[in-house]
Amino acid sequence: MSEPSAHGATARSDAAARTALKRCDELAALSAYEGRIDRYFLTPEHAAANALAAGWMRDAGMTARIDAVGNVCGRLEGAEPGLPALLLGSHLDTVPDAGRYDGPLGVVVAIAVAQRIAKRAASGEALPFALEVVGFSDEEGTRFSSALMGSRGLAGSWDDAWFDQIDAGGVTLREAFVRFGLDPDRVGDAARNPDELVGYLESHIEQGPYLEEADRALGVVSTIAGARRFAISVHGEARHAGGTPYERRRDALIGASHAVLDVERIARAERVIATVGAMQAYPGGVNVIPGRVDLTLDLRAEHDADRDRAWDLIVDAAEKRCAERGLRWEATETHSAPAVAMDPALRAAITDGLAAVGDKDPMVLFSKAGHDAMAVAAITGVGMQFVRCHDGISHHPGEAVRADDVAAAIDAFEASVLAVAATYAG
Repeated sequence: MSEPSAHGATARSDAAARTALKRCDELAALSAYEGRIDRYFLTPEHAAANALAAGWMRDAGMTARIDAVGNVCGRLEGAEPGLPALLLGSHLDTVPDAGRYDGPLGVVVAIAVAQRIAKRAASGEALPFALEVVGFSDEEGTRFSSALMGSRGLAGSWDDAWFDQIDAGGVTLREAFVRFGLDPDRVGDAARNPDELVGYLESHIEQGPYLEEADRALGVVSTIAGARRFAISVHGEARHAGGTPYERRRDALIGASHAVLDVERIARAERVIATVGAMQAYPGGVNVIPGRVDLTLDLRAEHDADRDRAWDLIVDAAEKRCAERGLRWEATETHSAPAVAMDPALRAAITDGLAAVGDKDPMVLFSKAGHDAMAVAAITGVGMQFVRCHDGISHHPGEAVRADDVAAAIDAFEASVLAVAATYAG
């Protein structure tokens, strides 16, 4: 681990960080499987996490509710009731066998800031807008095949076609809604009007090694990478492994393997990020030449044009390889999200927040991971703060953060909210 950050944490900051980390531990205990963290959309674990977060919101002086897509929402009124709201938040769901900070840390940091703002309001320093905290219900898309469903519900970009999606247990999303106590026909009630919003700020672990390499506690996000995901199939011919000579083989796995290597080669050359996350050969017999291989591709870049150019090169390479071996290539796009640039005023507020904790020249990073801010950006400006994550490990039980960094994150995030208030009032 690197040396402690330069942030001069006060006793209040240290106490807030300990509480935030304890709350992350409490959320980590809400898992479908013992000994690991698995908390998915519209499950009993999701309901328990919402109840826990709602209790913390009320303790912080907020009202709390569950919206029509399962997000847990807290609200602290501003100088007068009914004012537009600055949203703070992140997500409460996880990937399989997750770490405990991806998403939940952002939620508990936001609640800690709301508690401080509530105390300011009680002393006559109410904000010129309301403050809301959102624990999004489904950012990862683990249970069903679409990600960002919680934030897309809030942003009014819900797709009713999602209701037909089926989880691994054969339960449709529509059925899961009903079992959770939600009405699928009222999903539109979760959508927020842009006129009701001042903006959205999110605090999140970096999910990369760059802050740690630079010995920085916090960073300012410039852009969230645009992402496209594909389900790909390579078709050949299944035949006897012993009886079919090489010159007559149409081995789909060989074609798919070349495609995987081409993906990495092209991604490196084009300076984009590409990952084949799953690959399955059929029929799967040890003595059968694979007749079909299914694989997935996740493709990301800071700029959409770079990402799309890389995809065209990948398709050209794969089709050429397949033609040489008598194979056929198919690809279906399963997800597409444009790159999202941070709102200049909110990015400036995040920068001011870091300056308030001693970082006068903060590190600026583009996020290679997707976040709820991508969906919320459709209806309001967004800004993001990154928190150092040990060794850049994320989506893994090894996720780790430092208490002094969390203290700095809470102090900086509060300062960012106050910077937005100063600009808004002006």
